[in-house]
Amino acid sequence: MVEQQAKQRRKYLVYDQWIESLGVPIHYGHFVSDLRTVEVGEWPERRCKAAFLQFKGMEGVSEGRITEIPPGETLPPMQFAIGETVYVLDGQGLTTVSSGRGPKRTFEWQTHSMFHLPRYSWRQLSNARGDRPARLLHYNYLPMAMTLIPDPPFFFNNPYEDPSFFYGEGPAYAEARAVLGSGARDPEAEKNGAVRDESMAPANHGGAWWVGNFFPDMAAWDKLSPHRGRGAGGYSVKIQFPGSGMGASMSVFDAGLYKKAHLHGPGRVIVIPRGEGYSLLWEPGGEKVICPWGEGAVFTPPGGWYHQHFNLGQEPARYLKFGHLPQLARTGEFRQQIEYSEEDPWVREKFAKELAARGREGRMPAEVYSNADYQWDYGDDGD
Repeated sequence: MVEQQAKQRRKYLVYDQWIESLGVPIHYGHFVSDLRTVEVGEWPERRCKAAFLQFKGMEGVSEGRITEIPPGETLPPMQFAIGETVYVLDGQGLTTVSSGRGPKRTFEWQTHSMFHLPRYSWRQLSNARGDRPARLLHYNYLPMAMTLIPDPPFFFNNPYEDPSFFYGEGPAYAEARAVLGSGARDPEAEKNGAVRDESMAPANHGGAWWVGNFFPDMAAWDKLSPHRGRGAGGYSVKIQFPGSGMGASMSVFDAGLYKKAHLHGPGRVIVIPRGEGYSLLWEPGGEKVICPWGEGAVFTPPGGWYHQHFNLGQEPARYLKFGHLPQLARTGEFRQQIEYSEEDPWVREKFAKELAARGREGRMPAEVYSNADYQWDYGDDGD
């Protein structure tokens, strides 16, 4: 059904017509269990293998694209008119980025690295391993852009050069820095020298934002702030890419726990750097979709659908979220979040059964189901 709806949409969306014309695989539905092994096909123009993700909830908004670089190969340089975020699913390599007559910047990446490629920049990707391919996941808003400018060649090798490529002083791919907005508190970040800059960090987030274009290992990233409102005693990191409206965030929560159901706008893509579990997706009043996940899994919660994340493993789980643009934030008649005390009892029963099948027990405190004001212990005073 989902693929049939997508085919109907392709009759008038230029982006869908374009990706279909390339002849590489397009993956529909709600999720892929492992992007490291999912089918890709030859893309002769780019001298790589590739596939596109068009899950329900991404249509007309965001692009998910897999690039597989052959062993030891360097892909042709390409200029792209809009910014995009790249997550390394598997492999090691190099990226060279440049704009105009400015110096080229080359940085190394590895499995679990994440980096942002600025708008109008030239980029060239190389696989540093000669014995196996490297796989990357790209995320951008090309479907929306291509609806406004229905001319695919406009976005590739566009001669315009952006003089603000470096977005301020210092190397474009230096280590990320912690930035605090107006009124924000994050004791750990402040202790480590976080700066205040309201132009870089949105004021409505209680902790620090990390601002940068390169994050070396999202599976090991440990600069986290308590994410008190979402439950499960979880922590998170909020990321902003300089000079861009794009960002990302990652949540981390312990084994035997699960997060509160919530909803937001369309276009987000979630990839798993580490952990074992599943997520539930459902339209208010509709049937629940189960998305099982492990490392390399990816899924999309459609706009206005509730979604909820469950850790079935024996270690903390991590989910890395790309998007959304500020204008796509969810507004409407439904609550943004469902408290544990108000959720469908089937949710906790399902979780208990899944854990029992693995010989494990849950660690959810009984009080969360009777006390909507339950406070998880973060070892601080909660300020």
